[in-house]
Amino acid sequence: MKCNKSVRVRSSVIAGAIGLALGAPLGVMAASNPCAAKNPCAAKNPCAAKNPCVAKNPCAAAGKVDVKLVTRPKGYTPFKADQATLVKTGEVLWKDTKLSTNGSSCATCHSSATAMFAPSFAKPYPHPVAMATERSGVRQVHLDEMVQFCMVVPMAAKPLPWGSKELAALTAYLGELQKQYVAATAGGKNPCAAKNPCAAKNPCAAKNPCAAKNPCAAPKK
Repeated sequence: MKCNKSVRVRSSVIAGAIGLALGAPLGVMAASNPCAAKNPCAAKNPCAAKNPCVAKNPCAAAGKVDVKLVTRPKGYTPFKADQATLVKTGEVLWKDTKLSTNGSSCATCHSSATAMFAPSFAKPYPHPVAMATERSGVRQVHLDEMVQFCMVVPMAAKPLPWGSKELAALTAYLGELQKQYVAATAGGKNPCAAKNPCAAKNPCAAKNPCAAKNPCAAPKK
């Protein structure tokens, strides 16, 4: 039985991603992958140029961010108000596309308390965040500083005024999302596992024509 072309492509892509993540040289991977030569995408990825998200990824573009724009200034005093009121206001602002210059909002990338947040989001702030380190060389950020980074990078806008109600509200709401994230992921549990239709049984496993021919598959006992 011949391997389905799409299955071979997916297997190769996954293997390549794992290899790169672990630091394996491409040459070594190719030599050890018996399907590499037959991979129609090995030499050129026919989908790369057609990826509609490449140019529209607001975080993909390189470029440094002035650290003064996104880190707390001297003498900074956060806006003070009733916490519940700030959270409610922040929830509205979280979905407000008018805060950006590219039609996005905070919810565009973070649609819920557990969606599209890195595992480090569970850690108390300040803590390291890749965007802050890569864009400004900042080793650790406070929660309000993370809001400012998101305003400047993904949302392509100016940072919110320090001490403003808007910044305090978004920070308060983000703090609530963090609490929900910590609760949902406590103990390493995947909050979406119960809603995954394939979690209990993979309906495609038995139909994979390449499964039996996978040279890396664990031998049957």
